[in-house]
Amino acid sequence: MRGQRMLYVLAVLALVISAAFMYVPPLIRMWVIDHVIDNKPIAAPSIVLRAVNAIGGTSVLARNLWIAGAVMTLTTCLSGLFMFLKGRWSALTAEAIAKSVRERLYDHLQHLPASYHDKADTGDLVQRCSSDVETVRMFLSVSAVDAGRGVIQLAVGIPVMLWVNPTMTIASVVLMPVIVIFSVVFFLLVRHKFRLSDEAEGAMTTVLEENLTGIRVVRAFARGDYESRRFAEKNAEYRRRWTGVVRVFAVFWASSDWMCMMQIAIVTITGAYLLATGWGTPGGLTTGEFFAFLTFVHLFMWPIRQLGRLMADFGKATVSMDRIFEILRQQREGRCEADPAEAPRLTGNLAVKHLTFLHDKKPVLRDISFSIRQGETLALLGPSGSGKSTLVNLLLRLYDYQEGSIHLDGLELRALDRKHARAQFGAVLQEPFLYSRSVRDNIRLGGHRADDHSVADAARMACVDETICGFDKGYDTLVGERGVTLSGGQRQRVALARAVLNDPPVLILDDALSAVDTRTESMILDALRARRGKRTTLLIAHRLSTLMQADRILVLEHGRIVQDGTHEQLLGVEGLYRRLWNIQSSLAEDLKAEAAEDGLPPADSREGSQS
Repeated sequence: MRGQRMLYVLAVLALVISAAFMYVPPLIRMWVIDHVIDNKPIAAPSIVLRAVNAIGGTSVLARNLWIAGAVMTLTTCLSGLFMFLKGRWSALTAEAIAKSVRERLYDHLQHLPASYHDKADTGDLVQRCSSDVETVRMFLSVSAVDAGRGVIQLAVGIPVMLWVNPTMTIASVVLMPVIVIFSVVFFLLVRHKFRLSDEAEGAMTTVLEENLTGIRVVRAFARGDYESRRFAEKNAEYRRRWTGVVRVFAVFWASSDWMCMMQIAIVTITGAYLLATGWGTPGGLTTGEFFAFLTFVHLFMWPIRQLGRLMADFGKATVSMDRIFEILRQQREGRCEADPAEAPRLTGNLAVKHLTFLHDKKPVLRDISFSIRQGETLALLGPSGSGKSTLVNLLLRLYDYQEGSIHLDGLELRALDRKHARAQFGAVLQEPFLYSRSVRDNIRLGGHRADDHSVADAARMACVDETICGFDKGYDTLVGERGVTLSGGQRQRVALARAVLNDPPVLILDDALSAVDTRTESMILDALRARRGKRTTLLIAHRLSTLMQADRILVLEHGRIVQDGTHEQLLGVEGLYRRLWNIQSSLAEDLKAEAAEDGLPPADSREGSQS
């Protein structure tokens, strides 16, 4: 509401004025019936008496009833005008608040730690940022003001009704406490059901999002029927939860309608009785007052009848707000006091000392120590789960380590601002992610100020420039969601171009060339070797031919460094590296022999993931 309070106050003020004008037409109609048509003595404030005498008295009004009709029309129009202003101002306020909440949510999600995103369902987060925010917006724009309308009309109407006839006033509100209590009970019941319904919808959205994202995997494994059944189960659960909400609503609407009709019946019966027993007696109920009360009870009864719906909307809005604030209450990534704008660009000297990291209380890295000088290339090798990618995540500060230290140019990594620390690295991760934008825009993510010439240079270093130029639209070609229109090797090379575009001090390639044929891989490595002596490179791969030219190779197993040396040194000793080298060399020879027998080109010249 910050910055929007004034508009909301104006909306409430417009609602009060509109409610006041709504009570003028029935009062005029009552006065005309009693004092113009029935010709009863006028008992009204002096200002009204002076106005009547100024136009010639009740006899003139009796001959010109259109005057009363014109006044009633004018006040009705004024009431509608202020109701329009109420709607406009409340809508502007709600839209501004929803915009602010969406932006705050998005910004907060950008700064939540990776451990939160590891456990969160993407579909559920999408629903919270869209459907839940929309629910809150609708409540603020419509329901909250409508709730005020019923309360204000009752607050304005009761003094007017007491002035007209106290007995009929009591008859007009006798069931009001029952309706309010019933609405509160309904709110407490439906709020819980709304939460269950929202959670079921979130689960259904998650399944839908996963299925659409992995549609090619679903089709490749002929899992369409299974996924359809899985979605149907979540859909049925959501339907069951929502049906529970609808049942409660059905009971409420039927009961509240009956109570509202009973309230109108009480007013009608009471008024008829008072007319029959007190006709013509001083202080008795007049015909005009009776018809006025029939209008009064309709004016505030139906808005009060909506109280249950408004309470239900409030229940749904509070559930949505709880789900929104559940995200906003999450602790953001820690920030240091250093100003990233004033931090210098580093050179790439990296030192890791006694690094230990636990994930879910399970050790992933154990007492890791190594160092890389500026311009060196360090290779990491190890079986899956040995901690290679975890080390990359620690360097990028996606996670914080518990013990040990990582120094970049002598500075403790945790003491650096996260944004500045990450700017020192260019990373190509195991699963390169491309946005549904042009190739140029995807590469330019590595340096948004880069010109087209720099983008093309980065693409040439990644050996993808020729491929891109072969597309119909060249660098303006849209790659589709997650880069689906590109082959696996093309995606990796575009991601590599993105990483080298800004010429970072440290380049990290986490199995980034696995989908690239060995000839292209060799060309890429040759281009990267031109950076040797200038920029530090951390290379992770399972293909030993990718690692053999590195200055040093670290072999990890079970989160520990078990071997450290050059390619020649590691081949000279018994260990995991030599065993893997022998296995891969033997397999490569067998594949070449089979290809020669079948008359096929060598496997090294084919990009295995080309689509």
